Amino acid sequence: MTEALRNRTAPALRVAAIGLVLWGGAMAAPAAAQDGSLFAPRMVINGQTITNFEVEQRMLFLRALRAPGDPEKEAIKALMRDRLGAQAAEDAGITVTAEQVSEGLEEFASRANMTAEQFTAALADEGVAPETFRDFVANGLLWREVVRSKFGPQIRISEAQIDRALAENAKKTQIRILLSELILPIQGDDVTPALDQARAIKAEAAGDGFAAAAREFSAAPSAARGGRLDWLEVTNLPPAIVSQVLTLSPGEVSDPIVVPQAVVLFQLNGISDVESAMPAQVEVEYAQFALPPNLDPATIRAQVDGCGDLYPLARGLPPEQLRLTTQMMGAVPQDIGLELAKLDVGEFVLRQRAGYTELLMLCLRTGVPETDPAAAAQVPVTTEEAEAVEGEEAEATPLVDREALRNRLGNAQLTAMAEAYMEELRSEAIIEER
Repeated sequence: MTEALRNRTAPALRVAAIGLVLWGGAMAAPAAAQDGSLFAPRMVINGQTITNFEVEQRMLFLRALRAPGDPEKEAIKALMRDRLGAQAAEDAGITVTAEQVSEGLEEFASRANMTAEQFTAALADEGVAPETFRDFVANGLLWREVVRSKFGPQIRISEAQIDRALAENAKKTQIRILLSELILPIQGDDVTPALDQARAIKAEAAGDGFAAAAREFSAAPSAARGGRLDWLEVTNLPPAIVSQVLTLSPGEVSDPIVVPQAVVLFQLNGISDVESAMPAQVEVEYAQFALPPNLDPATIRAQVDGCGDLYPLARGLPPEQLRLTTQMMGAVPQDIGLELAKLDVGEFVLRQRAGYTELLMLCLRTGVPETDPAAAAQVPVTTEEAEAVEGEEAEATPLVDREALRNRLGNAQLTAMAEAYMEELRSEAIIEER
């Protein structure tokens, strides 16, 4: 998949990862290596087989979508969920039509601004069979229908629950985390050697061993400090990385996280929270400048205080060498988001790309707060609007959509019920690993 297609595909992954409960190779495949046959059983769930080929295909699918975590672990976990969900659908007499699956393919692909045909072709460039994408969507639709049928009638959100949620939104907790990082670069297109090395380091680098491993193996500038980073606000980090590290206990090391051109391990050193007015989301503007060979980084440090100072340095160069991007943090590629989280506005880091050095600078970081109900009476109006209502009481425009909030709370309840049900199915299943 080209880099452009990778970037367009990343948002689909983030949505799929967040909503996986309701939705549901070339990478070397350790699964296939176990007995030499791609179509040999890797796992049997209630008598139904998951083959090595399916595991390899799901690994390739997750890799193409830049999924966080260990690809093999995540592939096996996702396929297990698929089987259990499909079995629950069969028991309940629930099916989906070919038309529903086609619509699901189009809807999923649209999240990456593609048609289903374009998305399937982009996946094929990564070795992912069309059936793998279709099965992923079909199983997700089946599970969604199972959850809706079983739990949908139970969801009732009262006005009091909405009021409590609005009150809680006014008391956001600011969470900061203290991390150490270990970054292993990927050589070429084969991620397997770096993944294997990361797994070996994780197995041996508990406690203080992580710092020693970071000094020895990490390619990040933080290696000299044993990988230790300063305190980071979680809202400034990519959500996929946050979801990985917030599940850790102090001293614990994350599963390997595959990001563009690297595999990353994190160790959680500390976590703190303070009640404060926190933005619900963060928007960032950042610059990527492919430095010409004759431009000394020391000169840049002396002359550049912000992104606007990069334009004179890029004068006469092809336009694509200097790119400014504005995105919500959830849409920023994970490798870039991790670097931006460490920077203040106007600071930059130099990154080695394929054949050139890239300057990555944070231009602006903006908090996007949740709607404040108290501000409803303070909506600014234009002069024309003011004249139109002169002598009359202006009708207040509510800034809080209570029905939208009701839907969000209902979806949260549905997700929690679905997770509990999936855990129940897993605990009752007969699972054989080969």
